[in-house]
Formats: sequence, structure tokens, C-alpha cells
Amino acid sequence: MGTIMDIVNARDAHEKEFHQAVQEVVESVKPVLDKNPEYRHASIMERMVEPERVIQFRVPWMDDQGRIQVNRGYRIQMNSAIGPYKGGLRFHPSVNLSILKFLAFEQVFKNALTTLPMGGGKGGSDFDPKGKSDFEVMRFCQSFMAELCRHIGQDTDVPAGDIGVGGREIGYLFGMYKKLRNEFTGVLTGKSLDWGGSLIRPEATGYGSVFFADEMLATRQDSLKGKICLVSGSGNVAQYTTEKINHLGGKVVTLSDSSGYIYDEEGIDGDKLLYIMYLKNVKRGRIKEYAEKYPTAVYTALDGGDDANPLWNHKAHCAFPSATQNEINQTDAQNLINNGVYVVSEGANMPTTPEGIDIFLDNKILYAPGKAANAGGVAVSGLEMSQNAMRIKWSKEEVEAKLKGIMKSIHSHCLAASEEYGIPGNYASGANIAGFVKVADAMMDQGIV
Repeated sequence: MGTIMDIVNARDAHEKEFHQAVQEVVESVKPVLDKNPEYRHASIMERMVEPERVIQFRVPWMDDQGRIQVNRGYRIQMNSAIGPYKGGLRFHPSVNLSILKFLAFEQVFKNALTTLPMGGGKGGSDFDPKGKSDFEVMRFCQSFMAELCRHIGQDTDVPAGDIGVGGREIGYLFGMYKKLRNEFTGVLTGKSLDWGGSLIRPEATGYGSVFFADEMLATRQDSLKGKICLVSGSGNVAQYTTEKINHLGGKVVTLSDSSGYIYDEEGIDGDKLLYIMYLKNVKRGRIKEYAEKYPTAVYTALDGGDDANPLWNHKAHCAFPSATQNEINQTDAQNLINNGVYVVSEGANMPTTPEGIDIFLDNKILYAPGKAANAGGVAVSGLEMSQNAMRIKWSKEEVEAKLKGIMKSIHSHCLAASEEYGIPGNYASGANIAGFVKVADAMMDQGIV
């Protein structure tokens, strides 16, 4: 496997996030390649790490002062062996090729795990919607879609939202696509309910992460009831993770944003969560305002240069990292173990560093990697595509039941794969193996393309 990493390191020398994602999968699937030498002979892994297509383009737009701004847009079409490319669009200043390639690579395996016919892709821009007016966001989205529309379609590539791309942005993007192509199709997911969206889509990633954690606990005849939970982030994933934990009888005591985090020992109940949703989704304020409204909560400012995040240094049973990549390092992981955490379910993509993952695995806690635990979002996106294709709309209860069933299936496949390859209970390797085998078999069937 050293050869594959040598190739990746040589070709993509400065793409450290992509290297990290590939390294994790390469190490996990080595037993599969040993057992199935035909995959090696067909260079399946070498082909998987190379995107089928990388699209990069400029995005010029005019701000409210009449100045022309220029951002960079991307779409990574990673692998279409089992279906059209599927994956979110991220608008954030940190966006670059390395981050999008890591996300697209992860998406391939995540989508395979859902059992739905979806390939993997990812895209976005270094545009930052924070602080921009609605008209500025609209003008940027229209310019972005003016180029992206050439490369996507309901049977080719179906983007969705991600960090910085919510309902507002999806609306502007869809409107421009419809104008340019003169067709109303399910080319984007995460749409409004009034024009093709699915119930439960906003909740899906957070709900799915919690459903997966509950499935893991069930293997130890346990549940989330009465569990104290640490949740990072305060966006869509964190909000609905908190909501579902509350539904299942747990108690969330932390939430965060890029400036800091709040710790509320009394728990973030339904009423407090409604305030968080207003604060972040409507007012677009900062998490410290929660502590101003609820004096029982303690706000701690965070410095990006700190060696550890104090959010992960509280007594708890479960942790749900739901903010961004590499938010839990080796020190954070050890702090979680020391504070009694024995369940970690990743709502974000690759939020734990390799050193942190090793600590979780060494301590044999219930650790669910993002590609399995947060697959609920793309699963309901796939269900939205199905509803669009059939011109029907399922009820909230139907969609949530299908989501729960998909998360249960993902859990079973990960567990079965880990047991088949002699590492029972290792969900990290199990997820990589189960996703890899499905995509690899499809690639074998389709020849050298």
C-alpha cells in the first residue's frame, strides 16, 4: 500500500487533507486487497484515488458597492461507478482542492454505504457568505451556477448543500439553473418543501448520527436515555443532533461556533434549542449570545492556536463532533476518554485526526466514523431524488422511518465487515471495507474506464 500513498504524495504533494483521507482508507482495506488479489491486478485503489474529473473556474460577481469580486469555484467528480455523482457544495474561505478532494473521496464510500445508487462528488468555492447581503449572495450564486450548470444534471451530478450553503443558497442556485436550462428537474437536493424538497432533509445528518450512536449502544444493551452528550458546532447538523438526543432522553451540554463554545450543565432543552435555531438561522448571531440569555451557561472563547479544545474536556458519556474536519486531536481524544466518554459519533466529515482515532480504537470505545455516522444527510438527499423522479412527496413519518432503516443497515454492514476481516467492533475499518467492496465490484464489472 506504500506505493499508492507514494503516488498520491507525489501527484498531490501539498494536499494534506486528501492524503489523510486516502491513508485511512488504504490502511483499512489492505486485508481486502490481500484476500481479493483481482482488485490489485485491476489497480482499483489507484483508480479510486484519482478523480474522474476536476473542474475549476472563476466566479466574478458584483458586491453592493458596485465593486467586482472574483472567487474560485470547483466541482470534484470523484467516482460514478454506482450512480450519478452526489455530494455537497461548500462556500467557505478555507475551500481548496485538497479539502474538496478529501470530501469527495469520503463521499464515495459514504454514498456506497447508504445502499442507494449514488456516486461521490464535492464542490464549492472560497466565497464566504458570512457578512454578505442577500443580494450579494444571490449574485454570487447566479455567477457560480452559470458555469456549474454545464457539468451537472439529475442523471450526471446532483449537488446539495454543505457548510455555507443552506436553503437560501440552494434556492438561488436552483433558480439560476432552471433559467439557464429551461427545465425543472431534481438537479439539486436540499430544496424548499414548496418546490421539490423532502421532509426531514434538514434534520437528516444530525438525526442519522444519533440513530447510529443508538445502534452502537444497543450492541451493549444500552441506549442514549440519561446520557450526557457533548456536541460541537451550532449549525444544521449540531442543531438536529441536539434535537434527536433530546427526543431519545439524552442531555446535550455544549454547542460551539468558530469564536467559542457554551457549556450548560442544566442541558440544552427544547426551548433553548429553539433560541439557538433563531440565533444561528435567522439572526445569524454568535454562540456567546446564548450565555447572555441563559446565565446558567458558561461561554469560553477559543483561540485557533490552542493545543486542545476545552469543549472536549467535560464529564460526559457521548460526544458528537459536528463542526468541521480535524476538530478532535490526540489531546482532545484522550481528554474525552479521561472524562468517561465511551461513544463518539461523527456528524462532521473527518473531525478526528488519525492520532485521535487511534486513541479511540485502543480504548475500544464505540467510535463511528463520519462516512458512516453522518451518511443520513446524503441518504435523505437520495430519497429526495427518488421523490423528484416519481413526482411524489412522502410524509415526515415515512422519510424518518426510511432514514432510520438506512442508518440501521449502514450499522449492520459496518459491523459485519469488521467481523469478516477479524476486527469486530471496529466501525472505522468496517465502514471503509463495506464501502470499498461495493464500489470496487462495480468498477470491476464496468471495465477499465
